[in-house]
Amino acid sequence: MRSNIFKDETYSFIRIHDDNTCAGGSQPSHTGGHISPDEEVLSIEDLAQQFNVSTKTISRWRDHGLVAQRVVINGRKRVGFLASAVDRFVHENPARIRRGSRFSQLSGDEHDKLIGWARRLASAGACPADVHRRIANRLNRSVETIRYTIKRYDQEHPGSAVFPNADGKLRPESCARIFRHYQQGESVESIARRYHRSRASIYRIVLAQRATAISQLPIDYMPNALFARKSAEKVVFQPFPENADAPKRVRRPTGLPAYLASLYEVPLLTREQEVWLFRKFNYLKYKAALLREQLQPERPSGRLMDQIELLYQEIVELKNKIVRSNLRLVVSIAKRRVSASDSFFDLVSDGNMSLMRAVEKFDYARGNKFSTYASWAIMKNYARTIPNEHKARDRFRAADIELLHATADESTDESYRRMAESDRLHQVEKFLDRLDQREQTIIVRRYGLNHEHDPQTLKDVGSALGVTKERVRQIEAKALEKLRKAAEAEAMLPEIG
Repeated sequence: MRSNIFKDETYSFIRIHDDNTCAGGSQPSHTGGHISPDEEVLSIEDLAQQFNVSTKTISRWRDHGLVAQRVVINGRKRVGFLASAVDRFVHENPARIRRGSRFSQLSGDEHDKLIGWARRLASAGACPADVHRRIANRLNRSVETIRYTIKRYDQEHPGSAVFPNADGKLRPESCARIFRHYQQGESVESIARRYHRSRASIYRIVLAQRATAISQLPIDYMPNALFARKSAEKVVFQPFPENADAPKRVRRPTGLPAYLASLYEVPLLTREQEVWLFRKFNYLKYKAALLREQLQPERPSGRLMDQIELLYQEIVELKNKIVRSNLRLVVSIAKRRVSASDSFFDLVSDGNMSLMRAVEKFDYARGNKFSTYASWAIMKNYARTIPNEHKARDRFRAADIELLHATADESTDESYRRMAESDRLHQVEKFLDRLDQREQTIIVRRYGLNHEHDPQTLKDVGSALGVTKERVRQIEAKALEKLRKAAEAEAMLPEIG
């Protein structure tokens, strides 16, 4: 019996004659038994017109049970659908038929109205998802039909596109800006309107940006066997040790600038307090690193990122506490290094940076006090960064330093000699700066270019750096070759052909 949906028989029919065969030479197979020579066979186009859907929808229906037959019509192989198979599919899938009709193609008037409504809604600040949903409800169409129609219009009319910025994936700079807006407290709804995106897409961008930021967090830690033990947290989270001998109020020198005076409000750390802070500092970084290894960049977990961010927040607080407690150390060293040609506060600022780097590299388990390690790191950095005489003075041996402190009443020849010697030291200093940190260390130690060490053997340098003496020899040879080329370029040495 014919379904009511076929009552309007304005479509064309394809008939199978007795001598028609299916592709491959066999009779068309279907579940309805013998095919009558007069049974109606419809093409994809006929069904699309009958149901007022696209041919793509008909193809999708085939994946859900609409049986097709391959027939030969006028010598050409075609895909057809027996009327009985169509009736059966309609009877078994009424909801799918109704849903498919909502994907039906729009008339010209409907298309123009849709674009006009979409443009007005977009101008009012609605994001694409809201526009699609509201127009779909108004026209009683599927959201996908509306989305596809607007997308196709924008592709064909880029100059008058409804959503000119919704052209697929956002550029990395745009994603970074969206994340900054989110971090600054702007609502997701506001960001979605600003960038003509759905709230879901903004949430996805925020998650992806958070994952990227977390992947770049500096959470390298100094390893310790304690961290992997079950008892680690019991040890790490013990109460912070109090300093019973600490004075209630630290007397600060008079006449200090506000910044320096504020440093005396922060008490110095005892050895036990240092150990407690550095142990917890590195343990939390260890835990954060383990969690970060579980993070999947393509599908980042918000809950996992929350845990990492909370740990990192505590890590930063611990580092700040350590740094604040040692700022007086920087000031003390800077006061000894400053000269009339130096800016004291520039030295303090430079020393503070060295202090913060030292916090990251200090291994509390070796038993040294942090102040000792930090002092060495700060002075080493000053030796590289303090300009002119002070820079040379910390890089070279004491015997050479005396040449830079000759009195002003020496003879003219002696003045020239001192100037030439100073120029030579500065030139060597400039050449050393062309080497990387490890090469500089090896050259300085091997040739005793500072007052901290006499010239050392390959074995001594290797032991200090944790490498073999053969590796030291290789690095030294490479560094000397760099220095030779630098000297040739400055015309200090003759070129060797």
